[in-house]
Amino acid sequence: MKAYVFPGQGAQFTGMGKDLYESSHEAKELFEKANDILGFRITDVMFEGTPEQLKETRVTQPAVFLHSVIRAKTLGDSFTPDMVAGHSLGEFSALVSAGSLTFEDGLKLVSQRALAMQKACEITPSTMAAVLGLEDKIVEDVCESIDGIVVAANYNCPGQLVISGETSAVEAACEALKAAGAKRALILPVGGAFHSPMMEPAREELAAAIEATKFTNPVCPVYQNVPATAVTDAEEIKKNLIIQLTAPVKWTQSVQNMIADGAALFTEVGPGNVLQGLVKKINKEVETAQG
Repeated sequence: MKAYVFPGQGAQFTGMGKDLYESSHEAKELFEKANDILGFRITDVMFEGTPEQLKETRVTQPAVFLHSVIRAKTLGDSFTPDMVAGHSLGEFSALVSAGSLTFEDGLKLVSQRALAMQKACEITPSTMAAVLGLEDKIVEDVCESIDGIVVAANYNCPGQLVISGETSAVEAACEALKAAGAKRALILPVGGAFHSPMMEPAREELAAAIEATKFTNPVCPVYQNVPATAVTDAEEIKKNLIIQLTAPVKWTQSVQNMIADGAALFTEVGPGNVLQGLVKKINKEVETAQG
């Protein structure tokens, strides 16, 4: 069975999507439609912007989403997913590609999500850190022992977990995790504490937008970040999307469940190849490909 996976924030690069824009009439139309919806020429930033400009949350999230979704659309009849999943922001790309959300509604939600997260980041100093070489349980226990808010946020692959929370709590957790035997505990260059309780103001804002948006049942199961299992019901998809901002991304568990349900080939659609690497670390027997 064929699984298609969609990357999240961090996969962006200068020049992303330019080849699609120049080689496909359909892609060009969709990019121009996106410029109109967003009210600024995001294509200019994607094709020629500096890494700093691309790193702005209001740009990054729509840019990665657009690259992924438009790439999937240009695959045409060869895009035949048996199942899909997306990492964090990538879940929106997966939902549009699987027909649960329209292109326009998906882009509007991603843009609102980015702005709401940006606002939440400005309320309290917060950050994330990558922890390498420890079992999940040890990382979770250390986070619980720290004063302040710090939680497991991204279960990326065995031995690679990202933690998220108040800056002081994340820094304290990093020291404690190194003492517990972590190979590395490294603060990440991100705007704030995504997938943690620090995103509650953003979750409330996005919940209203998601509730007001029409979702339909997807053409294939979507393995969502929150339950890490196959979801096909539109209402359940909405509920999980709302929880997603403050809940961890269970990527390891999602991939394991997709493999258990028959996925043999994982095709990454969008910028970069980070997810292919993670899939291989979760199970080196499965095939991966670039879409």
